Amino acid sequence: MIYNWDFSLVFARPDEWLRGAIVTLIYAAATIGGGLLIGLVCGIAMLSRHRVLMSPIHFFVQFFRSTPLLIQIVWFYYALPVIIGINLPAWLAAGLGLTLYMGAFSAEIFRGGIVSIDKGQWQAARALGMLPSQMMRRIILPQATRRMLPPFVNQSILQLKNTSLLSVVAVPDLMYTGSIIVSETFRPLEVYTSLAFVYFVILYPLQRLAMALERRDDV
Repeated sequence: MIYNWDFSLVFARPDEWLRGAIVTLIYAAATIGGGLLIGLVCGIAMLSRHRVLMSPIHFFVQFFRSTPLLIQIVWFYYALPVIIGINLPAWLAAGLGLTLYMGAFSAEIFRGGIVSIDKGQWQAARALGMLPSQMMRRIILPQATRRMLPPFVNQSILQLKNTSLLSVVAVPDLMYTGSIIVSETFRPLEVYTSLAFVYFVILYPLQRLAMALERRDDV
């Protein structure tokens, strides 16, 4: 059987695609930014020798790294409201899951980047009489950031891909927009092919950036 491709029904709805793309990019940017802040705090806290402080943060990081993001989003949307007695809007539940997921992975990136700095740098900062906060801000983090950039870009790429899971709770992102168009046009091949192309156009430059950063660190 020969399939007759017809993209006209897909291209005839540019406003819907544009809205979906804007929602996707806003969620990606917001959850990446929030996740980086959480990751910074948790990554530094994981270096603490105080078990009371480190244990709950370590549990948070390992839990969110070890469970599927889809389950996390569904849990925040359906289960958390039952526990707290407050219904969460889909955009908030999905955003919470994505942000905490990004935060858990970012925490490990921060922790790994910080501990990779040579001990001599720490000792020199202490010899200068710097406070721990000054040492971290002026000496350690500036050096660690260069090493952390490639994994951060890679994790950000994964985070943007993960926004496609927003559709399970009816957040109108690209994937949800595509599913609505499929239900109305009965053209899944054209719609999902177009979706793949849109994601490729967005993500390919980021992939190239990650590769460039990795090559820079190898020099």
